[in-house]
Amino acid sequence: MQDIISSKKMENGIVVFWDEKGEKKNESFNYIELVDMKINALDLLERPKSYKVDKAAHKLIVKK
Repeated sequence: MQDIISSKKMENGIVVFWDEKGEKKNESFNYIELVDMKINALDLLERPKSYKVDKAAHKLIVKK
């Protein structure tokens, strides 16, 4: 799992960014996927550092 460093609103979802070995990586999630994962889209945009991304499973989780 990678710590999210920023997020950005897109037309049909949100793209999240993280740093992996000095390289900025990203993954996008549409609103249906966020709802299915019980992720609050507005919170993800306002507090992206409160989340982690599992790129392999294409999932987001809230940090404890």
